[in-house]
Amino acid sequence: MTAERPNALRLNAADNVVVAMRRLIAGERIDGEGLATAEAILSGHKVAVRPIRAGETVHKYGQVIGVATLDIAPGAHVHTHNMAMSSLREGAQAGAVQRQEAPRSFEGYRRATGKVGVRNYIGVLTSVNCSATVARHIAEAAERRGLLDAYPDIDGIVPITHASGCGMAGSGEGFEVLRRTLWGTAANPNFGGVLLVGLGCEVIQIGRLKSDYGLTEGDGFQSFTIQDTGGTRRAIEAGLERLADMLPKVGAARRTTVSASEITLGLQCGGSDAWSGVTSNPALGVASDRLAGLGGTVILSETPEIYGAEHLLIARAASTEVADKLRARLAWWEGYTARNGAEMDNNPGPGNKAGGLTTILEKSLGAVAKAGGSPLMDVVEYAEPIAAKGLVFMDSPGFDPCSATGQVASGATMIAFTTGRGSAFGCKPSPSIKLSSNTDIYRRMDEDIDIDCGPIAVGEATIEQKGAEILDYLLEVASGRKTKSEALGYGGAEFVPWQIGAVM
Repeated sequence: MTAERPNALRLNAADNVVVAMRRLIAGERIDGEGLATAEAILSGHKVAVRPIRAGETVHKYGQVIGVATLDIAPGAHVHTHNMAMSSLREGAQAGAVQRQEAPRSFEGYRRATGKVGVRNYIGVLTSVNCSATVARHIAEAAERRGLLDAYPDIDGIVPITHASGCGMAGSGEGFEVLRRTLWGTAANPNFGGVLLVGLGCEVIQIGRLKSDYGLTEGDGFQSFTIQDTGGTRRAIEAGLERLADMLPKVGAARRTTVSASEITLGLQCGGSDAWSGVTSNPALGVASDRLAGLGGTVILSETPEIYGAEHLLIARAASTEVADKLRARLAWWEGYTARNGAEMDNNPGPGNKAGGLTTILEKSLGAVAKAGGSPLMDVVEYAEPIAAKGLVFMDSPGFDPCSATGQVASGATMIAFTTGRGSAFGCKPSPSIKLSSNTDIYRRMDEDIDIDCGPIAVGEATIEQKGAEILDYLLEVASGRKTKSEALGYGGAEFVPWQIGAVM
């Protein structure tokens, strides 16, 4: 007979709360804690296991996740009604651990730049929102006319459109962020070719972009403006002609065996719940550590969602300089949110709270688990090119499509995305792999989610086992296996550059 599973989970001996493994009824005894619930508790939510006085810190994961706003009795539900944000950072800070891995490989596309892609797309990129419709029409017309029929090794033509490019200053932070994002996306090795389409009078001028970033016209890159071409219809035809010129070169690319060290993986979490920090994020952390041990690059982002857990990353920084760069980005965010009348604890959102997460501290401690325990090798700004191997932090908002857009522009050729509430997302040209934190959401959204990490919570799998499964799947996808998001056609509408500064 299988032993009955405990109805609550203690994550650290120092914690004064436990997590309900299922819905608990009022008066139900909590296994191993010698007390009963004072009220009904939803699955994933917190239960006090000793008296917590008003003003006393609440601990989960062995870390501070908030402060009690009321006296909390043992067995009581601990959530937004009796706990709030805390400025304290307490708890154990483990040093970095560098894993050693036997060499592994995948089948990828080696580009002329020396970088390796896992997909072979053509992108129709726009300099400004005014050219978005033309870009979409070019991609749709190419599909209708069957331009790719003779090129089975091209994964598709992707229109990359956005809402900016004009009505902004021609210099400064916002201008540079958008330019980096456009250039970095065009340079992602998952694109075998890129067509850049502008209007002609926008702030982001194609000629200046090409000059500043050394972009030259050729088989893999073409550009034009709608105004110079003579309007919408002529621009669409011109775009189709440029694509036809690109197709033979892009279609001739073939996969070859390359080292797993060539993978750059972006880490994302969205629709998080209380199980994300217990199952899927730690499992992805194992896969991240193993990929770093193979010589690959792993990008952690979403700066507002490491707030409260930054001390764990700083303790693993490869140098004082790297630690100071991370502190500087957090200080920038504190000023940025204050200028806009917001607070860092405005996150978590309603779905996160319904899933049991109360403060950004609690959410961040779970989110940082995606990054495993590898040394933090560098900190870069949004969409800044990444040169370091191993774990790198890229500054970004916590809005998943915006964060992933920056990661792809920084060089991410794959995205691993954990979710507890269920997220619908893709990120062409980089395939997105979905990992569920709980089995319930996996069953409800099995057509969207690739791997279920829920078995970790009930003892049917270990974090190490799921981490190994994730790494194996990553290598299969890198070699051409389609993810579920790809099969559903996601990724063509999720290009969301970070807009900073005034829209004028």
